[in-house]
Amino acid sequence: MNNKLFKKIIEIIIIVIGNAILAFGICGFITPHGIIVGGASGIGLIVKQITGIPLSLVVYAINIIMFIIGYFYLGKAFAAKTLLSTLIFPTFLTFFENMPSVTHLTSDLLLSSVYAGIFVGGGLGLVLRLGASTGGMDIPPLVINKKMGIPVSVSMYVFDFIILLMQVFYTDKEMVLYGIVLVATYTLVLDKVLVFGKAQTEVMIVSKEYEKINNVIIQELDRGTTMLKSISGHMKNEYPVVMTVVSNRELPKLND
Repeated sequence: MNNKLFKKIIEIIIIVIGNAILAFGICGFITPHGIIVGGASGIGLIVKQITGIPLSLVVYAINIIMFIIGYFYLGKAFAAKTLLSTLIFPTFLTFFENMPSVTHLTSDLLLSSVYAGIFVGGGLGLVLRLGASTGGMDIPPLVINKKMGIPVSVSMYVFDFIILLMQVFYTDKEMVLYGIVLVATYTLVLDKVLVFGKAQTEVMIVSKEYEKINNVIIQELDRGTTMLKSISGHMKNEYPVVMTVVSNRELPKLND
C-alpha cells in the first residue's frame, strides 16, 4: 500500500470517528433536553417560527446551498469529504438515538451543555482539521478562513451566537443561556483541536558550523531555512545566522 492511499484511508477513518463523536454529543446531551443550538438547525427553527416551513425542509435547503458554495470555493476534495460526512452522520444519529444508555446519561442541563460542547467541538474539530465539513453552517467559516484568514472557531462562534440571540424572542430565555454555554464550550474545544500539534517556533542559530547545521535541517528535518547576514558584537566575526521554523515536537530533534 503506497503512502498516498494509506493517508486517504486514515483521513476517512478520522472523519468517520469525528462524525461519531459529534452524533454522540448531540444524542447524549442536546436532543434529550431540548437545548437550542446554532448552525443550520438554529436557522431552521427561526424560519419555522416565522413562515411555518418544516424544520427538516429548511435544514435540507441550507445544506444544499452550503454544499454548492463549498464545492466552488473550497474544491472537489472538500466536497467529496463533506459528502462522506453527509452520508454517515445521519446513520450515527439514528444509532445513538435508539440507545437508552446514551440518551439518558444525565438530567442536569448545565452538565449537558458543557459535555455537549466538549463532544461537539471535538467531533467537529476532527472533521474540519482534515479539510472536510459536516455540512450546513460549518462551510461559511471555512470560506471566510480561506479568503480572509479569520480563524474558523471565531467565525463559527459569531454565527452561532447571532443565531442563538435571534431565538430569544420565541424560546425559553433560560434555554438560550444554556445554548450560549454550549456554543462557548464547543468553540473553545474546536479551537484547541484545530491547532493541536501545529504550534511552531521560530529558531535562529548562531554558529561557526552554520553550513553543516543548515544542511542537516534541510535533509533530516525536511524544513526550509533562511540565511541571515550577521556580525558578532564582541569579535566582529561575520558569518550567517541560520533561521528556520519548526513544530514544538521537532525542537528536541533540532537540538540534537
